Amino acid sequence: MIRWWIGLIGRILIGLSLIGLSLAATSALAAEPVQIGVGYLGVAGTRSALSLVEQPADNDGVAGARLAIEDNNTTGKFLGQRFSLEERRIREGEDAVQAATDLAARNGFIIADLPADALLKVSDALRDRGTLLFNAGAIDERLREADCRANVVHTAPTRAMLADALGQYLVWKQWKRWLLVVGSHDEDRLFADALRRAATRFGAKIVQEKSFEDKGGARRTDSGVTLIQRQMPVFTQGAPAYDVLVAADESEVFGAYLPYRTWDPRPVAGSAGLVPRSWDASQDQWGAIQMQNRFIKLNSRRMTALDMQAWTAVRMIGEATSRTNSGDVKKVTDFIKGPDFSVAAFKGTKLTLRDWNLQLRQPILLVDGRMVVSVSPQEGFLHQVSELDTLGYDRPESKCKLK
Repeated sequence: MIRWWIGLIGRILIGLSLIGLSLAATSALAAEPVQIGVGYLGVAGTRSALSLVEQPADNDGVAGARLAIEDNNTTGKFLGQRFSLEERRIREGEDAVQAATDLAARNGFIIADLPADALLKVSDALRDRGTLLFNAGAIDERLREADCRANVVHTAPTRAMLADALGQYLVWKQWKRWLLVVGSHDEDRLFADALRRAATRFGAKIVQEKSFEDKGGARRTDSGVTLIQRQMPVFTQGAPAYDVLVAADESEVFGAYLPYRTWDPRPVAGSAGLVPRSWDASQDQWGAIQMQNRFIKLNSRRMTALDMQAWTAVRMIGEATSRTNSGDVKKVTDFIKGPDFSVAAFKGTKLTLRDWNLQLRQPILLVDGRMVVSVSPQEGFLHQVSELDTLGYDRPESKCKLK
């Protein structure tokens, strides 16, 4: 009889142990976080800048994405969400579409820092997969206009947004007479087009245009400073009376040589001097110092505009997943494109998406290399929906038909 009771108690204890293990396993499964994969697709190598102190780092862009992943996971651990980042760099001759397809197999979202043509090929190839792309690098207008895509959200500003931000400030300052100097590369001409549009839009006048031809050769020689000091005044000599020289030099050939070397004592703006950017290392308003310090601690360098554009893209994903409490790509995508979405980005206002072309509305900083001089849109430039829509192409001007 005693043995029977001992056996019964043993079976009961074993049963309770099995139940406990089962409950523990169930609890562990329930606590397993939802995995949200984010890919980063960029081009290997960096393009040299004219200034030695502005050479881009090898991790330019992706460093911002990594910081945002940390920020997302800080919130995500309370919501049962876990974010990861997978980076892929394509080298010359590699297929961007194949690289993007590989990333999309494991990640529902991809941050892209690609040239416009490559981005379009990738977006078309991934259209039926449901992958949402974030354009963090290309500022080409056509990506938001005739070549816009429904699966591409743009955190990078456009050339028109940058030019309008600069144009508003110059007009606010009553510097309405512009001498426009344009480089000889295609991207220089595109920025010049945006500057001409801004001048017409805000009431400035381009009194003369000059073209600076890139003839190649070494930019830095022992006699370089002497030659530049002689050449730049002569190049800008004889212009009609103007208030400011505006340079279109995205190709980094001559712009940095203009300040303090013009024939007439005039300020320089555009690609040098006073420069419009989505972000700058000198930004210290609206809590940005805390952001800048965290970035420096993580990367031992300062945050660039590309870093911030990638950071914003990843934060948009984090904001949408927390608001929807879901890692489902379609659900998150629909929320980002919806009217209730906004994201904070240390710019003094919440950023929202233009529903007609999926461009992120954002203030533009005007910087001189050491300080933020001003932030556009400027006071007095009004809009019936959002003053941020005074920067770039507005809804009535848009040719975008999302597809």
